[in-house]
Amino acid sequence: MTVPLTLLGLESSCDDTAAAILRDDGTPHILASVVSGQTDLHAEFGGVVPEIAARAHAERLDLVVEEALDQAGLSLTEIDAIAVTAGPGLIGGVLSGVMAAKGLAFALGKPLIGVNHLAGHALTPRLTHGLAYPYLMLLVSGGHCQFLRVDGADAFTRLGGTIDDAPGEAFDKVARILGLPQPGGPSVEAEALGGDPARFALPRPLLDRPGADLSFSGLKTAVLRARDAVIAEKSGLTARDRADLCAAFQAAVRDVLAEKSRRALDGQTGLSGFAVAGGVAANQTLRAALEEVAAGRDLPFVAPPLALCTDNAAMIAYAGLEAFRRGQRDGMDLSARPRWPLDRISPALIGSGRKGAKA
Repeated sequence: MTVPLTLLGLESSCDDTAAAILRDDGTPHILASVVSGQTDLHAEFGGVVPEIAARAHAERLDLVVEEALDQAGLSLTEIDAIAVTAGPGLIGGVLSGVMAAKGLAFALGKPLIGVNHLAGHALTPRLTHGLAYPYLMLLVSGGHCQFLRVDGADAFTRLGGTIDDAPGEAFDKVARILGLPQPGGPSVEAEALGGDPARFALPRPLLDRPGADLSFSGLKTAVLRARDAVIAEKSGLTARDRADLCAAFQAAVRDVLAEKSRRALDGQTGLSGFAVAGGVAANQTLRAALEEVAAGRDLPFVAPPLALCTDNAAMIAYAGLEAFRRGQRDGMDLSARPRWPLDRISPALIGSGRKGAKA
C-alpha cells in the first residue's frame, strides 16, 4: 500500500522561479504550481543575464513558495519532503534554489532531495499521462536537446543530442537576428504563421550523417546570411521577408527533429511511447511533425500540457517523488551543479567552442 506523500518542489535553473506542491496517494496530483517569469527583466538585453536571474530568484523564491502553499491550502508543516533542482543550469540560479531548499529542510526537519532538471523534463510524461517504462524521450528546450531512452526513474540512455546549439538557443538567436522580442520561440512561431517556408533554401544540418546527433549553429548562421543578402538587395527587411525567414527556419528545425527522431527510434524495442518535453515542445508545428513520426511507428505520442512544457516546479516535485520512493535523501552538503548529464555512461557530446561540452 502506497503511503501518501506531499512534496514541495523548487525550480530556479534559468529565468523562471517556480514552486509546486505535489501529493501522491497512489496517483500523483498537482495541488499547486506557481511560476514567476523574468521576461521583463531581461527584455532589453536580448537574452537571459545570469546575474540578474540569480538575484531575482533569491528575491522571489519565498514568495512563490508562499503562493503555492496558499493555492494548496497547506502549511509548511504538512510537507513531507522538499525537492529542488540541483542542476544543470545557470549556477547562480541553481544555487539560489538549493540554498532556499536547504534552509527549509533544516528548519522543518524534512528530507531534502536534489533533482536533475533534465530528469524533471524526462519524467514529465509519467506525471501527466502515467506513461509506462520504457519510452523514448526527446528533451528539447532552450539549453538542451537530446534523445533519451527512459527505462526507469534513474535509468537514462542517451541516443543522440545536439553537438552545439540547442533548438531553443537557435530560436532565441534567430529572433535577435530578425529584431523580434524575447523569448524567441513564441516570437518566431508567431511570425512563421504568415510566412512562406519554401522561399529561402536553408540547410538541414547533419541529415547527411548517420545517427541521432543534431546541430543548429550552422542553421542559425544560414538565417543570418539570408537576412544580410535581403538587406543588401533591398536596403532593408520587410515584414514579409521576416515572416518568410521565420517560416523557413522553423521548417528546417522541424525536418531535422522529425528525421532524427526516426533514427533514434530505429532499433528500439518494447517502447510504450514516444514523448517530447521542454520549452520548444510548445511549438505546434514541431509537435505535429513529431506526432506524425510516432504514428508512423505505431507508437502513442505524449506531449505535456503547455504549462508543463516550460520550466516548472511540478516536474521537479515529481522527479523528487520518484527519487524519494527509491530511498534517495540528500544532506546539507548538496551541491549546485552547472552540468549534470543524465546518462552517466555515454561519452560527452562534442563541445561548443569555449563553452564546453553540452552534455
